[in-house]
Amino acid sequence: MRKLVFLLFFVIGIGLGWLSARQDPIGLQVGMMLVGALFGGAIGGGLSQIGARNPRLRRLPTEEELNPIPGMGLSGRDMAANYCRDKGHLPFVKPPRAEHGTRMLDADKRV
Repeated sequence: MRKLVFLLFFVIGIGLGWLSARQDPIGLQVGMMLVGALFGGAIGGGLSQIGARNPRLRRLPTEEELNPIPGMGLSGRDMAANYCRDKGHLPFVKPPRAEHGTRMLDADKRV
């Protein structure tokens, strides 16, 4: 039944493309039939749900299944527990402190 709906809209698209250019040269007729086939195939495929995924939902793995070792610092729980210590950065990714202080690049600073 799905294939029949798809083919019906495909043929309707080809027919509408030919009807819109029936008084024109054969090259334009073929071009319009191709455009009609493109749109008819898209509409027929959408209405017949060809290419739709299986409606069964896959179970997503939990955070504990993805990171089985607790305390690595990468899970949301570890980051929340160590937020004050790490100041919002991932462990070992914290940017280094400036050698000359926070005003290192100021224009009025004398070295």
